[in-house]
Amino acid sequence: MAVMNIEYYSEVLDMEWGVTVLYPDASRVTEPDCTDIPVLYLLHGMSGNQNSWLKRTNVERLLRGTNLIVIMPNTNNGWYTDTQYGFNYFTALAEELPQVMKRFFPNMTSKREKTFIAGLSMGGYGSFKLALATDRFSHAASFSGALSFQEFSPESQDLGSLAYWRGVFGEIKDWTASPHSLESMAARSDKKTKLWAWCGEQDYLYSANNLAVKNLKNLGFEVTYSHSPGKHEWYYWEKQLERFLATLPIDFVLEERLS
Repeated sequence: MAVMNIEYYSEVLDMEWGVTVLYPDASRVTEPDCTDIPVLYLLHGMSGNQNSWLKRTNVERLLRGTNLIVIMPNTNNGWYTDTQYGFNYFTALAEELPQVMKRFFPNMTSKREKTFIAGLSMGGYGSFKLALATDRFSHAASFSGALSFQEFSPESQDLGSLAYWRGVFGEIKDWTASPHSLESMAARSDKKTKLWAWCGEQDYLYSANNLAVKNLKNLGFEVTYSHSPGKHEWYYWEKQLERFLATLPIDFVLEERLS
C-alpha cells in the first residue's frame, strides 16, 4: 500500500491544502486496468489533521488488506462546516476535494455504492453530515461522534470558548432546528445511506449518541448502533474502524489484517 502526502491549491479555501492518501497495492485491485476502485474518506477529530489516523493507529496495517483508496483530508477545527468566519470547509471537502482526487486518481470510483465515509469524534459528526447533506455515500460511520449538541454544551467540556463555537456554527438557540444539526440534514436526505455508529459507555458523548441515533431512526434512517465499555480514546476507534470495514462491500482479507 502506498502512502501519499498531497498538497494542492484549494480554490474554495484560497490556500495551499493537504490530504493524505492510502493507495492499494496492485495485488488488491481485481483488474489491473480497473477504473472503479472503491474509496473511503476517513476524517479526523478536534485538534487533528490529515495525518492523525496514521500517527495514532495502525490504520495502514489494517487497510493493506483492502482494495480501498483511503482519503484523509484536513479540516482544522472547522467541524466540516462552512464557518461564520469565512473558511468554507464543508464546500471544500464535499465538492472540491472529490474533483481534485479524481484528477490525481482517475481510476477512483464515482459510484455511490462504492463510496464510503467514516470519522471519529468531530469527524463522526463530519461523516454523517457529509453523507446526509450530499447523498453521495452508501455507508457512513461515526466512532464516538459529536452527533448532537441538543443536550451537550461543548464549552462545559473545555473544548473551546463561546466565541469559537459561534464562529463555527453561529448563534444557535435550538440545535435540532439549526441547519447544522444532523436532524435538519436528515430531513432533506434521500435516506439511502446506511449509517453505522459506535460510542463508549464511559464517553462524555455517549448520551449525545443515544439521542442522535434515536432521532435519525425516527426520521426513517437505517442506523446500526452499538455501544460497549469504552472511553474517548484511539484504542477503541481503531477497533471500531476494523468492525466497520468488515461490513462494507469491499475486499477485506482477514489473514493479512491480522499479520
